[in-house]
Amino acid sequence: MRIGLLTEGGYPYVGGEGGVWCDRLVRGLDRHEFDVYAFSTGQVQEDAGWIELPPQVQRVRTAPLWVAEEDGVVHGRRARRRFTEHYGELAAALCTAAEPGTAQKPGTAQRRGIAAELGTAQKSGTAQRRGIAEKPGTAEADRFANALHGLAELARDEGGLVAALRSEQAVRALERACRAPGARRAAREARVPDLLTVADHLERALRPLSLDWYEEDGLGAVDLCHAASGGIAALPGLLARHFFGVPLVVTEYGVRLRTHYLTRPDASPAVRSLLAAFHGLLTAETYRAASYLVPGNAHARRWQERCGADRAKLRTIHPGLDTTPFARVGEDRRPEDREKDEDREKQERREKQERQEKQEHTGPHTLVWLGRVEPAKDLVSLLHAFAEVRAAEPGTRLRIVGRPSGPEGEAYLGHCRALAAQLFPDEADGPHAVGRNPVSFEELGGPGAETTADVHAGGAVTVLSSVVEGFPVGLIEAMFCGRATVSTDVGAVVEVIGGTGLVVPPRNPRALAEACVSLLRDPERRARLGAAARARALELFSVEQNVAAFRGLYLETVARTPVRRPVLDGAGDPQPFAAPAEAHVPGHWTEPTPRAVPTWAVEMPEPVTETVR
Repeated sequence: MRIGLLTEGGYPYVGGEGGVWCDRLVRGLDRHEFDVYAFSTGQVQEDAGWIELPPQVQRVRTAPLWVAEEDGVVHGRRARRRFTEHYGELAAALCTAAEPGTAQKPGTAQRRGIAAELGTAQKSGTAQRRGIAEKPGTAEADRFANALHGLAELARDEGGLVAALRSEQAVRALERACRAPGARRAAREARVPDLLTVADHLERALRPLSLDWYEEDGLGAVDLCHAASGGIAALPGLLARHFFGVPLVVTEYGVRLRTHYLTRPDASPAVRSLLAAFHGLLTAETYRAASYLVPGNAHARRWQERCGADRAKLRTIHPGLDTTPFARVGEDRRPEDREKDEDREKQERREKQERQEKQEHTGPHTLVWLGRVEPAKDLVSLLHAFAEVRAAEPGTRLRIVGRPSGPEGEAYLGHCRALAAQLFPDEADGPHAVGRNPVSFEELGGPGAETTADVHAGGAVTVLSSVVEGFPVGLIEAMFCGRATVSTDVGAVVEVIGGTGLVVPPRNPRALAEACVSLLRDPERRARLGAAARARALELFSVEQNVAAFRGLYLETVARTPVRRPVLDGAGDPQPFAAPAEAHVPGHWTEPTPRAVPTWAVEMPEPVTETVR
């Protein structure tokens, strides 16, 4: 089978988001061929290069989303007229989609689901105004799809739309749609700066239309398109389905439409409304056209259903992690068991520095937090909870291991360091000794933190204190290591840990502290929970289960669409299985071979004789 893998900012680039699971999937399905179509998100990513690709990757084609070079295409009068018509229809769909009367009532379920995701500061009414509870109507969805396909056909005929999407003609078409009768109030209130902002965003989002990927020897030659995320990454798959009938599978470990709703808080209402309509209609068209939608967890699945996905198309496949780095720690004994078996005389001969670095911050009275340092992780609540843990268990220590995420993370890390110094003055054994803070801030690769497995091995309980979380990979790693966990009830946390850990409400330091103290005081319970967590992780979150699930999904998808171009008989009826599967792979075998016909069966023309008179 030949699979077209569509990515945005991920595989095959080094350090790309989502690239790890894509690489594991490609390497696991070594009997299939892969063509990778990747969008890059910046010059830094392109300079970093690609990861080492396996031999089953036959071809890689890339395109930048962060910049669009002039293609030199100059449209004639007829092409400009076609562009104005299709772009105007797309703009009209944005201005009329999700009218206020079609919104769902902000009931209890909506407040708990959608408004809770946006944070306690945003109410359900705000979520409704931003379009989260609104689903595009059938008329607007069809209008949007027809306009999108019309623009794609124009780009294919004329060679690109880069100049047209940047032109004043596009801005004027958007303005006419906003001022037309029937446009929503937010669209009618759009001013010139708002129109320019929206037009610029649409130009970036529609750049894939101008690519040369949609040819018979490009996406037309694959048996299946697999988009590694929704949004712009799935747009080439939509066009491959439109031009060639190639089936589309979309994987979303984080729903892109949800991500859009959580961004652009400082934009004007008109900009937020129009962009929310565009992304909502694009998502609706992607969900409609896809053969299957693959959420990575139940949390993402619920969001897809809220955004209009058909339940019959949903297939939940959890991401797979490599269990090898955690095998030694998970199968080893607990820290407290190792301490009982160690020779006390040998411990006393160890150097003082090694004892301070490796013993004082590890063992049965150590809490471990590991991840990216950013405000969403709510380390402030964790530090306040640890103050109560120290009051109940004075010998407990906390290790915070991770790097800050961008400038905001750097500032947040500095704030957490200052708070830790304020809450926990340095402790010293005597007046002439150097004190140590019970909270340590470290990075992977430092003393006692060589790998992720080593970090989890050095603690008794792994803690997650986030207020916003998607799929908690760090918790799964702790489960592979056989560690008990204490987590906040956000994202897919409950789905991941099941009954193998303790869950508390977010932003509740007291509840977090009580759960940690209960596990610190009960080593047998920690051992039971850790063993159950490891068994659950090996069953649900390994690479093997992920690859096997996608292998079956690929076969099921292709089996449902075995022939993309039906062969008709003389009466015009389709002939099932008339086109073999290998006909989709370009090569000499796809050329028809003429049948040998005996000479006597060939109808020979009668010679013309001329009568001589």
